[in-house]
Amino acid sequence: MCGCHCIDHAEALPRKLDNYEKHTAYPATGAVKTVISAPLVPANGNTKIGSMFTIEADRKEDVAAFNAEDPYQAANVWAEVRIHLLLMRVDNRD
Repeated sequence: MCGCHCIDHAEALPRKLDNYEKHTAYPATGAVKTVISAPLVPANGNTKIGSMFTIEADRKEDVAAFNAEDPYQAANVWAEVRIHLLLMRVDNRD
């Protein structure tokens, strides 16, 4: 399992909106399984500032390759992407 934390460029909103449909459809096309995806928002909850994914994969490299093909990458929406392996301790999804 991997966590993928993506922070938007400050001026990315127009590109983000233009590519939103392609970005939200993309996880269904991949070789890795997106378990959870959610936009990141600041304390006021009004503006999306990034994306967070929990992805089922054995290798960080597989997640990096998948992320590299995300439409938001092609549109230069994300300023920073961090991918880490997760050691599952609690999983309360039903």
